[in-house]
Amino acid sequence: MATKRQEIRTRTENVEQGRDRQNGRSPAGLKNGNAEKLARGLGWFSIGLGLAEVLAPRAVAKIAGVDDEDTRLIRLFGLREIASGVGIFMQGEHPTEAIFSRVAGDALDIASLVKAFTSSKSSKGRVAFATANVLAVTALDVLCAYQLSKDGTGGTQVRKSIIINSSPEELYEFWHNFENLPTFMKHLESVRVTGEGRSHWIARAPAGGTVKWDAEVTDDRPNELIAWRSLEGSDVENVGSVRFERAPGGRGTIVKVEVEYSPPGGALGSLVAKLFGEEPEQQISDDLRCLKQVMEVGEVVVSDGTIWDNALLTQRPPQPVPGEEMSKSQSATS
Repeated sequence: MATKRQEIRTRTENVEQGRDRQNGRSPAGLKNGNAEKLARGLGWFSIGLGLAEVLAPRAVAKIAGVDDEDTRLIRLFGLREIASGVGIFMQGEHPTEAIFSRVAGDALDIASLVKAFTSSKSSKGRVAFATANVLAVTALDVLCAYQLSKDGTGGTQVRKSIIINSSPEELYEFWHNFENLPTFMKHLESVRVTGEGRSHWIARAPAGGTVKWDAEVTDDRPNELIAWRSLEGSDVENVGSVRFERAPGGRGTIVKVEVEYSPPGGALGSLVAKLFGEEPEQQISDDLRCLKQVMEVGEVVVSDGTIWDNALLTQRPPQPVPGEEMSKSQSATS
């Protein structure tokens, strides 16, 4: 009977994964629509620029400020651009290799412009302007390649675990009430249940302000597993799960958290988060430690030397105990 249930579950997961691929999501469940849209835009840009270089190389040379005697080289660059654009569309939803080929082509373009800048026949101002534009496009190519290649989804994946001296039943019940989550996840402002298996989340953004998203429960196994994913149109696309496994020897419960998310702004947003001290792995580790305190002690233990800063526990600089400084001065006087 157990084997039959496992077979049914496997078939269901396969169907879900097939539906995910049709919707542009990875098997893990995270949609990477921003990178795909950027890749398509770069594909059309490649084809358009390539046609211009092939059909009107002298005009392109004049705009770039380079010697118009290099029309043969410009046409070759145009053919390369067209090939890159066609490759992006031929590779489908994740044209990682084609985008990396654009990055390599950008390097050749920059090298050619640097060489042209040293030529006495070139217009230094126009070459500098063309170089600035190529550098801007190169930045987009690198960003898109990074998003498409990272874990195959463009998202950030975090896996953390901790042992808590509570039963799986207690932990499951506490976590299953999503409105409890802000009590130990300090980056969350609120979580509100909006319907059967659905909830609305509000969190603080790294650089100030808030981000919001709606989520739905995708798998719910009492005392064992809770899995969720964000809904379409969310500020932060994310999927995640938390597992509750009884620790060996009756020493509490192993809580395992897996989260995959696409930060606002993609790779740039992830960099901003790091600059503001909100590294995802550290943040989730802190959250789990706070959960451990809530379940074992009843509250998050905060000493006089500890403060919440950017959703992380940090330590205050040493300060004299009130009244201590005065007593010291009195004893020195006497």
